[in-house]
Amino acid sequence: MTYAAGRHFLQIPGPTNVPDSVLRAMAAPTIDHRGPEFQAMGRELLRDIRPVFGTTNPVVIYPATGTGAWEAALVNTLNPGDAVLTFETGHFATLWQEMAGRLGLEVHFVPGDWRHGADPAIVEERLAADTGHRIKAVCVVHNETSTGVTSRIPEIRAAIDAAGHPALLLVDTISSLGSIDYRHDEWGVDVTVAGSQKGLMLPPGMSFNAISDKALAASRTATLPRVFWDWGPMLAANERGFFTYTPNTNLMYGLREALRLLYDEGLENVFARHARHAEATRAAVRGWGLEVLCLDEREHSGALTAVLVPADVDADKVRAVILDRFDMSLGAGLGKLAGKVFRIGHLGSFNDLTLAGTLAGVQMGLTLAGVKIDPGGLDAALERLQAG
Repeated sequence: MTYAAGRHFLQIPGPTNVPDSVLRAMAAPTIDHRGPEFQAMGRELLRDIRPVFGTTNPVVIYPATGTGAWEAALVNTLNPGDAVLTFETGHFATLWQEMAGRLGLEVHFVPGDWRHGADPAIVEERLAADTGHRIKAVCVVHNETSTGVTSRIPEIRAAIDAAGHPALLLVDTISSLGSIDYRHDEWGVDVTVAGSQKGLMLPPGMSFNAISDKALAASRTATLPRVFWDWGPMLAANERGFFTYTPNTNLMYGLREALRLLYDEGLENVFARHARHAEATRAAVRGWGLEVLCLDEREHSGALTAVLVPADVDADKVRAVILDRFDMSLGAGLGKLAGKVFRIGHLGSFNDLTLAGTLAGVQMGLTLAGVKIDPGGLDAALERLQAG
């Protein structure tokens, strides 16, 4: 393997770059997870994690990836044979509905084109028609990592309310939490699913459920099998600052530092920074004469941009050229988008100069791969960045 000088550009939409101070925090010695020092940290983290979700309710922390938190959201709130309404907004939404089916739930899957978010009008229509209230939950991916499309959660909540339906609202924020404005309590979300490796700027291996009072009440009568994911024993242990099984102590050190970084910058500033970088990236893509995958201006992601390449271009070959020549990793197209798009991650520990370098590498790589583009794309992005 050829040695590459300088730092690797990890511009996939997660896992993201881990800040140096978070890496240093995680390098601290592991402590007794049943002792008083850990107990103090556990209480602190369980309190301090809540604002990033926009909640005053409990947040459960699992030593798992986001897939585990998906399962926890379903098994703690639903019963075998319950119906759930899901939307084909991309690869990860598709995987979530597949999980629901494997758990014995009846899945009502609304097909989509992977270029739009979940449609609030369809939510209201489907729920209004469900007069017997067989649908027990609506499952939506807030920011679809495979497409760069962000569903409009407040409008979906309003649609559920307009239908007068009691369904729970379960939302995946794995690639939006800490990057895109999100408000668990204000938006009436019942379970928010999240992971550590994107906007929270940590390695993979930690996931979360933020839980509403309504979801907690549902969990007391839910009968889907659960042991590892069970909220009841976990919340009881959390009240004392502990966990029901061995937690990932060193990731918790990192989480404490990551939350400090987010809160020191201010969440509103964090969201505004991500929005600026997304706008600059879209300016570059359009300046190159290429197409952003997301088609609805209201649904552009602040965390990543999926770029649709011309039909005669293999997006994976473009990515390979960029990795080989500039030591930069871009996200691959997933599922039905394989070879058709590449994804630029611009989330987490990220600033204007990092974005400028990223877009310069993409522009050079496109040219070297033989893709016909207008080289003014980079200038368009820099103009947006300079505007502040």
